[in-house]
Amino acid sequence: MELPFQISEILERLERSGYDAFVVGGCVRDVLMGNQPHDYDITTSALPNETERVFSDCSVIETGIKHGTVTVLYKGQSIEITTFRVDGEYADGRHPSSVTFSRNIKDDLSRRDFTMNGIAYNPKIGLIDPFGGENDIKSRTIRCIGEPELRFSEDALRILRALRFSSVLGFTIEERTAETIASHRSDLHKVSAERIFSELKRLLCGMDIKRVMLEYPKVFAEILPPLEEQVGYDQGSRYHDSTLYEHTVRAVEVVPAEPALRLAMLFHDMGKPRCRTVGEDGECHYYGHAGISAELADEFLRMLKCDNALRERVCAVIKYHDTPADPSRRIVKRRLSQYGADLFRDIMYAQIADGTAQSELGKTRAENARKCLETAEDIIAAQPCLTLKELAVSGKDLRGIVPPSPLMGKILSELLGEVIEETLPNEKNVLLERVKELLNAKNIQI
Repeated sequence: MELPFQISEILERLERSGYDAFVVGGCVRDVLMGNQPHDYDITTSALPNETERVFSDCSVIETGIKHGTVTVLYKGQSIEITTFRVDGEYADGRHPSSVTFSRNIKDDLSRRDFTMNGIAYNPKIGLIDPFGGENDIKSRTIRCIGEPELRFSEDALRILRALRFSSVLGFTIEERTAETIASHRSDLHKVSAERIFSELKRLLCGMDIKRVMLEYPKVFAEILPPLEEQVGYDQGSRYHDSTLYEHTVRAVEVVPAEPALRLAMLFHDMGKPRCRTVGEDGECHYYGHAGISAELADEFLRMLKCDNALRERVCAVIKYHDTPADPSRRIVKRRLSQYGADLFRDIMYAQIADGTAQSELGKTRAENARKCLETAEDIIAAQPCLTLKELAVSGKDLRGIVPPSPLMGKILSELLGEVIEETLPNEKNVLLERVKELLNAKNIQI
């Protein structure tokens, strides 16, 4: 492994002081997969106070001293260094109640979750891989270190971590590990909402999300109970050739891999079972399901401690995902003005995914949304006036013409509408003349 010079120097300093030191975990896995690590974790036989003495000339922060971790600010980088340790009992199913420091790297590797993350490396020694992690990486397999029952009972978050690695890396989960995930899924209630949501966002954005969602529907339903009703749910519509859950999964896979969009498609039809009606011809309808789905998304995203900006974005996409997509320039300009360019794009991406995940009869909807996107990009490139801020006149310009009142806001909105409709140029003199016409016209209600 070719290590950054700061990492190599830290390992060398620890070794010169008489301690063992390795890079460990995800960075080793990434290199063995041919990827560039985002960061490097170092583990050492040095106790935390010994590590502090080795780096007494550097800034050292006791970030997790109870669990043996200190952060060294070394030549422009913050590097976490953790003492080899053995975890005590996981009383809460999430965190060890105590840790015991060790001088043996294998003790430290044996407490980790999956074999692919239980590999250490030192430039002089090479790989330390007591659990066959390198072979599992080559075979693209996720396997627990030791007994899966123990690993998941120790920390239930590992259930979502396994699914996230499977989705993001495209690895399959070996049979015993998969069986234990299924039997321990109810333990997810022991995990904080914040940690669940952090894993869920990354999991949804993986390249293999479709396979993972289809293989583990009960795990997803453990987090979001309304999904359980979608499994096997016959939509009873000629526009759908799959169950509601399968449609949701296909829509999640098709939309761009961004958290807001993947979350929107996960929730976009969650309200359907609540508003199902059956027509005289036997066809099922779901009037108002977009609004109900947006309400459910808002409820669950709040429970998952989603940040406000992302939650509002997701709910807006869901709310408008079923609005008919009209590619005419006039309507697209209106929608751009109403939603803003970024939200408009997200809504169209959602409609493309929704239509693509339907039967052949639904493909027209996806095509219309694509045309809307093309029209929108042409409009945006021309830098048109789409908001009051971009209008060539403001309330200040109207003060001598229109008395301060709600009337001023109504007139500005009228001007913006005419500019968007291209019946009026966005020019100050022309707009001011139009204001006078509106005030004088007896047959126009402002």
